[in-house]
Amino acid sequence: MQSPSDFPAPPPGCPAHGAGVPLYGPEFAADPHGFYEYLRTFGPAAPVELSPGVHASLVTDYAAALHVLQNPETFVRDARRWRALNAGEVPLDSAIVPMMLYRPNSLYSDGAAHMRHRQVVTETFARIDTHRLSRHVDRVADYLISEFNGRGRVDLVADYAQLVPLLVFNELFGCPAELGDQLVFSISSLMDGIEADKAIALLTETLMELIALKRAQPGDDITSWLMEHPGRLTDEELISEIMTLIGGGAEPTQNLIGNALRLLLSDDKYAGDQYGASLLVEDAINDVLWNNPPIANWAGHYPVHDVDLSGTRLNAGDPVLISFAAANSDPSLSTSRQTLSKRAHLAWGAGPHACPAKDPALLISILTIEKLLNKLPDIELSVPVESLTWRPGPLHRALTSLPARFTPVRGESSAASRFSADVRSAPANPAGEQKQGQARKGTFWSSFLSWWKE
Repeated sequence: MQSPSDFPAPPPGCPAHGAGVPLYGPEFAADPHGFYEYLRTFGPAAPVELSPGVHASLVTDYAAALHVLQNPETFVRDARRWRALNAGEVPLDSAIVPMMLYRPNSLYSDGAAHMRHRQVVTETFARIDTHRLSRHVDRVADYLISEFNGRGRVDLVADYAQLVPLLVFNELFGCPAELGDQLVFSISSLMDGIEADKAIALLTETLMELIALKRAQPGDDITSWLMEHPGRLTDEELISEIMTLIGGGAEPTQNLIGNALRLLLSDDKYAGDQYGASLLVEDAINDVLWNNPPIANWAGHYPVHDVDLSGTRLNAGDPVLISFAAANSDPSLSTSRQTLSKRAHLAWGAGPHACPAKDPALLISILTIEKLLNKLPDIELSVPVESLTWRPGPLHRALTSLPARFTPVRGESSAASRFSADVRSAPANPAGEQKQGQARKGTFWSSFLSWWKE
């Protein structure tokens, strides 16, 4: 098993001869900050391998990260400039390549195209009623808790943190029952790396149906608002934008919820008589955004010409990613890190591509955690915190599971529990338990809607 110290430091002036430190596998997941410390020996940016055969430079220096993020004239987001991909040097079957390819949306565009897409997204998100959003988070959290509160045990990742954002987004985007089930199933499959090609195909098909439905029957939802906007997105742009907004919103939010719950249930400094106090939850979330940001390494950029980044050469067309996690732990930030200033960390990005959904994501996370801790005040981890493991992968910081226990709530019967029992009693999927779990996730939206109507 390799550790950061197994990789020799390059001699001065040597760009590591094109080699890259691998950021995939259990070693990196177990100790990312050890890797970041080693990568700093290369300078402000280091050569890394995101998956076998997929190379990039990773910016670990805070000031250098801001420079890249705030200079879109030099560092663009359009992956059609990716030199190695255009030269046929990148394995197209790599799991990470689909996450980096160009799509016609606000995340991967530049210049006037980006301004158009960004305006559509920001003005659409500005129409979200926070009171309505709060009420829906409350209902979704109640529903999910009612599914497990009689058991006295729960995996807070699979049974709660992963599902709240998806079900809330289903409401925000106006998904009816069947399409909502398909959306939950396909996005959950993508997150868990299960048959990604089929999941993307199903997700695309589902979004096409949703757009057709909203064109015929517009509603008070994000999908309809995107379609109504004077920016006039095409259907291809709508699919790409919605896919990014839902998928790109669910993953960070679920990781933020899970990572904050881990802190609240294991770190003595967050112990107290009132777990659900807003200030305590917000402090834990801010701690996560500094020290274990839910998206650790992302924001692919491509220099339009060869660039010297504080002594490190970056070649035109080679991908440059920002390590939000490493930049946040930059030793030069001693003062900001001591105060954990909410404005100084880079977990939400910076510059023209900074996250447009920061406020809804924070609101969903805070309310989701408060609801759980208030409903189940004696909840605690059921395993030592040291035994928790992290999902491998170069981009996210995400727990594989978060087992917890609590005093069962007796005497409560809900439609949620009955629907859940029906799903669990269904014949086992011959492909195995993991797919059976995915199928169960794929019924949550219709089950929730039926529970809410009772």
